[in-house]
Amino acid sequence: MFPEPRTDLTPNSADFERLPFIKPTGFREYDARWLYPQEINLMGLQAIGLGLAELFRRRNVPLRIVTGHDYRSYSAAIKQALMSGMLAGGMEVHDIGLALSPMAYFAQFDLDVEGVAMVTASHNDNGWTGIKMGLARPLTFGPDEVTELKEIVFQAAFKADGGGTYTFHPDVRERYIADLANRAKLKRNLKIVVACGNGTAGAFAPEVLEAVGCDVTPLHCDLNHSFPNYNPNPEDMKMLDSLREAVLASKADVGFAFDGDGDRCGVVDNEGNAIFADKVGVMLARDISARHADAKFVADVKSTGLFLTDPVLAENGASCSYWKTGHSYMKRYSHETGALVGFEKSGHFFFSPPLGRGYDDGLVAALAVCDMLDHASDQSMANLERALPRTWQSPTMSPHCADEIKYDVVDRAVSHFSDVASNGGQLAGQSIRDLITVNGIRIVLEDGTWGLLRASSNKPELVVVVESPTSEENMRAIFGEIDAYLAKQPEVGEYNQKI
Repeated sequence: MFPEPRTDLTPNSADFERLPFIKPTGFREYDARWLYPQEINLMGLQAIGLGLAELFRRRNVPLRIVTGHDYRSYSAAIKQALMSGMLAGGMEVHDIGLALSPMAYFAQFDLDVEGVAMVTASHNDNGWTGIKMGLARPLTFGPDEVTELKEIVFQAAFKADGGGTYTFHPDVRERYIADLANRAKLKRNLKIVVACGNGTAGAFAPEVLEAVGCDVTPLHCDLNHSFPNYNPNPEDMKMLDSLREAVLASKADVGFAFDGDGDRCGVVDNEGNAIFADKVGVMLARDISARHADAKFVADVKSTGLFLTDPVLAENGASCSYWKTGHSYMKRYSHETGALVGFEKSGHFFFSPPLGRGYDDGLVAALAVCDMLDHASDQSMANLERALPRTWQSPTMSPHCADEIKYDVVDRAVSHFSDVASNGGQLAGQSIRDLITVNGIRIVLEDGTWGLLRASSNKPELVVVVESPTSEENMRAIFGEIDAYLAKQPEVGEYNQKI
């Protein structure tokens, strides 16, 4: 009998080597993240593999699953432990080796396999590991599936009867790249810089973009799991600043930054300016809605208000709704509502048929930007961005807050600002026009200025984003209100950056 996981073990001890250990907070809203080995050991990962097999049985899903791993020094070992549990649980395991998360999602379609368990910590710093899981393509787990898996694992409510099968597929990488490149070549001779932060995308992105006709300058595309230059995260200003320098030096038309598992894409224009992904989304929505009548889009609550107010989108007959931040939430909601594309400020883009298969793929997003530039043959990336209505917008700011308390802190903030609104109070010298509480709280003021506070889904942090369509002063004023509230909460620590 496989023992129930423990929550109180320490590395470099006998019990750590002979008992499963899992920190419960690693099971997050829609995937799993742990510091390794401080928060999980290999036997704990075996327990998760066994738990996945049991979850599939309970959900009446065939016990077939794709698994791959990102490029970190320990990811292959993590995957092996996970697979040993899945095999012991009777699963048919399809191993695709070193992979991007979207390559694993592609393999579900390509191999006709229902499930996926991709070993990746995505954009998290070195030392983190995690699993992105799904049991119905193109969707990934939501809170219900994660909660049930957690209960199965901690109760050891599974059987280790064996009977699983293992198949290694050595050529999925080539089939994935060929699938992305199976399109008309670009008419415009685009010069691009591809930044990968020495992460997994370096083994894929340059080849794909060259195959569609781009002149590619690689930046930190050699794989190095120590990430010697910066963490591969397209919201990290260090990555974007490095890309800016390379774009200007090479006189490129555009620069792309990919995260550690390749499902997110950041953009720097030809003048070296980083364009936040939600603004890129508005630009793409303009281009796509001009070619697809009555196009429906979804944006996450961190995204710019331009999705509702942009006159070009209105003229094109496009519509947009806002939904919860998080790749799993956005993927599912885009699928359920029939949205053509879902846009997330962090750089996840969800292209549905005929533009994609519904999952997030940073390379598909980069190709869409290339298509947009191809369609606007006389326009630069910077000019397309300047054509948008002006807004003043912050980057994503993330003050530290422990996983165990962050949701409570946000709940208290929702209550506080809701009370201010219900009592007719003002913030930043304005009345409150609307409160959106689908994911944390988005406070919308009278002139359209807004501020968002929510809990991060995958790190011990809060998330703060602010924007104003009227002035930088108003943007800073709404941030000042949120920041002043957080300063009074003893559980909230330092920001990663501030405006």
